[in-house]
Amino acid sequence: MVMEGLQKNLFLSGRILLGLYFIGPGLMKVMDFTGTAEYMAAHGIVLVPAFLVLTIVIQIGGGLCLAIGYRLSVVSVVMAGLVLVISVVMHDFWSMDEGVQKAHEMQNFIKNMAIMAGLLVLAGTNEVQEPARMHS
Repeated sequence: MVMEGLQKNLFLSGRILLGLYFIGPGLMKVMDFTGTAEYMAAHGIVLVPAFLVLTIVIQIGGGLCLAIGYRLSVVSVVMAGLVLVISVVMHDFWSMDEGVQKAHEMQNFIKNMAIMAGLLVLAGTNEVQEPARMHS
């Protein structure tokens, strides 16, 4: 019974942390829309305003869904897809010359793959996490 409660609390904590990982950057994109749009354009993104708005909606909306536990499997797969696209397009370390920037982008890419792995694990979790109930 103690282990079950611990597992539920760890699951909840992980979901909230993953949600916050997306909500924060989503809000930062809103606050610096122009700067983010310029950064995306510099990476060759087309239709920047549309993709930026879509990214913001997915990050904030999906982050909230992760945090509250709404439609976890579907939302986790969508978020994993977003992380994959962002990683391949924005952290393309393989196309850079050796140096600090390449190392930085490689680190971001690898970090994002770990986050994507966590999202895929979450997507594959069938267990419904309900608050622990008191047993009499």
